[in-house]
This record gives sequence, C-alpha cells and structure tokens, in this order.
Amino acid sequence: MNPELLQKYIAGNATEVEKQRVTGWIQENPENMREYMAQRRLHDMALWRTEPVAEENSRERKHFSLRGVCMEAAKIAAVLAIVLLGTHYWTGKHQVPEDKTWQSIYVPAGQRAELMLADGTKVWLNSRSTLTFPGSFKGNIRNVKLDGEGYFAVTKNVEQPFIVETNKCNVKVLGTEFNVMAYAADSVWETSLLEGAVEILVPGSNNSGMRLEPNMMASLKGNRLVKGRIKEADYFLWREGLLCFNDISVRDMIEKLKLYYGVDIVVNNTRILKNRYTGKFRTKDGVEHVLKVLKLNNKFTYTKDDETNVITIN
Repeated sequence: MNPELLQKYIAGNATEVEKQRVTGWIQENPENMREYMAQRRLHDMALWRTEPVAEENSRERKHFSLRGVCMEAAKIAAVLAIVLLGTHYWTGKHQVPEDKTWQSIYVPAGQRAELMLADGTKVWLNSRSTLTFPGSFKGNIRNVKLDGEGYFAVTKNVEQPFIVETNKCNVKVLGTEFNVMAYAADSVWETSLLEGAVEILVPGSNNSGMRLEPNMMASLKGNRLVKGRIKEADYFLWREGLLCFNDISVRDMIEKLKLYYGVDIVVNNTRILKNRYTGKFRTKDGVEHVLKVLKLNNKFTYTKDDETNVITIN
C-alpha cells in the first residue's frame, strides 16, 4: 500500500474511491491490518483501553479521558484506539474461541468514525462509543459488542446472522441498515430500522423478541420494549457530522450535548429548560458554538472551566 495514500486515509482526507481501495487492502490479510494499526497509532493519539482493576483507577481514567484526552482529541478529525483484547472482555451467550483476536475502537467526545468489518459490513460510530469486534467472522454467527451509538449497514448472509450485543438488549439481523443507541452510562436504549428487518432480544427473557419493519423503532421503557415509527429521519445525519434537533426541549438538548461532548453542564437558569429548539449543528464546531447559537433565543450566560471541564449556565 502506498504510504501517502494510507496516511491520507488515516487523516480522513481520502476520496470515496481511495477509501474503498484502502479498506479492501486492510481486509486482504492480517498483516495489512497490523500495518494499518501501527500507522494509525503513529498518526493519532492512541487511547489504550484496559479493564478497570479498581474503582479508584476507574475514576482516574475517566478524569483523564474527559479532561485531557478528549480536549486533545477535538483537535483532530478522528481518533481511534485499536486494541487487541483477550477473550475475558467478551461475555454473554456467544463465547469467543481462545484463538480469536478481538479489537476495540473507541471514538472520543465530539468525534465520529467510520469503518468496515471483515465481512464488508460498514459501521459508523458516534461520539464516546466503543465497538468490539473480531478480526474475522467464523462459525454460524457474526458478533460485535457496542457501548454507545452505532449505525450498521450489514452485509447479508442468511447462514451467518449478525448480532449486536449491548448492555441491555441484543439486535439480530441477516442484512439490513439500522441504528442502535446503547450507552452503558445512559438510561436510553433505542434501535431504529431503516432497511430490512431486525429482531430485538432481551437476554434472560423468555420472550421470543420483537421484530421491526422499516421506518420503525423500538425503545426500552423499564424492562419493556415499546415499538413506534421513526419520527425524525434527520437524526441519523450524525453519520455526516451533524447534530439535528427538531422541536426538542432545552433540557433534553443539554443532556445530548453532555453525552456527545463529554462535558458536564450545570444549569442554574432553570427557566430555559422548558423552552424548545429546532436547528442543526456541525459536530466539529464544538459545544460552545451550540450554546452561543442557543443564546440568541434564550436569555442566559455561561462560563466554562477548562480545568474541570464544566460549563455553568446562568
């Protein structure tokens, strides 16, 4: 592979044709994948992720990633951490064979990423999301694990279903396009189907699961799945780096900003929380740009403490 083209791809400046060429090369053999990973680590800031061994270490790592790493990550187009994981990272019904290598990609706050899996499935990852996946799919299922939000365009294979495992529910498909929001740290769990068909499974439940048709979505309310129609197709433009809000309360809008940008927002001026807003923003413009626009129709001021990564709205 031409080193200049590979660096162009890693920097996010490749054309669609060049992207296809590089992703095809990456999937040709494990050696190409290893070379890509090495170049990626040299170009980006590698955020090596390990399992927390103690609560104190967990707090320290969160403090570091939100205040230090995420601020630096905002300066580059996309930062991916690709880590070789042991099988103890993967639990649940479908166990990983001891000889299978798993990789993990983490997308920092305010960023997004796009990748292609070994079977040709395309995945878009939203801010603060982690996808764990094998270097190759073997056996009778294709398993990945998601913590965060991802949009999947799954390559059809009737003999090898594709399963997205999350902390609350699993999504099983043969070949389709769908969006999953499943941040482990957030109470919201949603799946939206754009094309094809999916089945939602609740681990430990005796129910057969819920099937969705195109333009339908399912959300978890307590322990119950609720089905409805997709209301806002523009929402999925996050894949293109756009945050879209349509008649959303300022309260809910701020919660999404906190989630996507990894910043704590304290609202002292509670009168604005019931106001509603409609608009679109480029993710790369940052949270302060959103707040400055929001101020135009809502009377408030704000301050930002870069040391603690806290925004206070008064």
